[in-house]
Amino acid sequence: MAHRYLLIMRFVLINIVAFALVGAAWLQGWLEGLFEPVTVILSGIIFAVFLYGLAVCGIKVWQTSIAINDMKAGGKTASARAARHMGDTRARNAESRAIGINMLRLKLSHRIQVVRLVANLLVFLGLIGTVIGFIIALSGVDPDAVSQADSVAAMVTTLIQGMSVALYTTLLGAVLNVWLNINYRILSTGAVNLISDIVAFGEKR
Repeated sequence: MAHRYLLIMRFVLINIVAFALVGAAWLQGWLEGLFEPVTVILSGIIFAVFLYGLAVCGIKVWQTSIAINDMKAGGKTASARAARHMGDTRARNAESRAIGINMLRLKLSHRIQVVRLVANLLVFLGLIGTVIGFIIALSGVDPDAVSQADSVAAMVTTLIQGMSVALYTTLLGAVLNVWLNINYRILSTGAVNLISDIVAFGEKR
């Protein structure tokens, strides 16, 4: 029991390092493009969705860690899942117990899928930002005014702004997707360990 909250510690450590890297990038001035008038709205939406996914993941990591600790302690506290599993599989043959184990695995896996769905949503939001950026870039191009020097400067400015929106939102969505998926991997590993502990605990009884 020396590492009762190992799952939580991994989650906290990963996110401390990630936020530290974000802070370093901020100090280097690499994130200034995210605060342009149009980009800041899209990046704010993407980051808000990411924070929601991270919060949900954190809650599920905490719940999973508590359940694992309960199994390690012999199921003396709130081992509701283990109790239900034992009640469902008691006095059944090996084939029925295997089906029960598969059902338990599906239920626990389904409960953590929301984190993965949010991570995938971040990529789609980044792609939406890409499309919006290209629309902005192309909206400033006037084929009839290309030969006019005064109009070219305005078109180039709009083109650069649109490309900035497209690139920054795409990058933000991709980076936050990787970040949240790392947390999802931590959670899914904990869920697998929990399933193993519940099955082992049930078979002993």
